Formats: sequence, C-alpha cells, structure tokens
Amino acid sequence: MALVTLCLLAVMCLVQQGLAITCYQCNSHNDSRCSMEKLPDELRLPCGPKDTMCRKISQVVEFEMNGMPPDSRIIRGCGWDESSYKGRCYQRSGFGGRQEVCSCLEDGCNSASLPVGATALMLLTFALLRF
Repeated sequence: MALVTLCLLAVMCLVQQGLAITCYQCNSHNDSRCSMEKLPDELRLPCGPKDTMCRKISQVVEFEMNGMPPDSRIIRGCGWDESSYKGRCYQRSGFGGRQEVCSCLEDGCNSASLPVGATALMLLTFALLRF
C-alpha cells in the first residue's frame, strides 16, 4: 500500500510540474548572459505554481544615487498579474530612473528583445517628460 501511495505522489508531482510555465530567470547585474540576444537554455527554469506569465524588466538609473553609480540592467523572471497589464508592456519612471516591464503568457517568451515600436514609444515618452 505504501508503494502505491508513493508512486501516486510521484506521478502527481510530475503532472503538476508539467503544467507550470517556464521562463528565463536572471538578472544582468549578477549574470551578463541575461543581456544577450540569444539566451542560454540553462537560464530557462520552471516557475512556481501560482505564476502565470513571464516578465522582462529593463531598468535604467541615469545618475549616481545612494552611493551607487548609474546603471542599467535587465531582469527576467516569472510572475502573476490579474490587472489589465497582463500580456502587455508598461513604463514607469521616477527620480533619476525608469523601467519598462513587459509580460507574456507563453513558455520562454521573455527572451525576446523589446519590439521596435515599444522601444520607440518608451524613448519618445521619456524625451517628452524631460522637456
């Protein structure tokens, strides 16, 4: 009986793992491969059971702040979001920094570069905000 229970538990774990979305998970601050156009497969990992999408966050800090030099980085990972931004991009900016957060709903979809239109829109928005 114990063997049957153990086998059922193992099968259930495999089925649950098979349903999880997989996303590239990295931070270019710690791993320069995260900024590459073609990401290595070892950065693609299963997400948690509550995660429903992949994210790519592009951050820029334009000048020294709190003793840290200007910096830009890309952060890729898993997430969940039930707002209107699910499967879309949005921009945020604040004192000396900005970021673009893009989410997508398919396995490994956070590997792509930003679409040309999204990048142009982001640059235009920040240029208008500066003036």
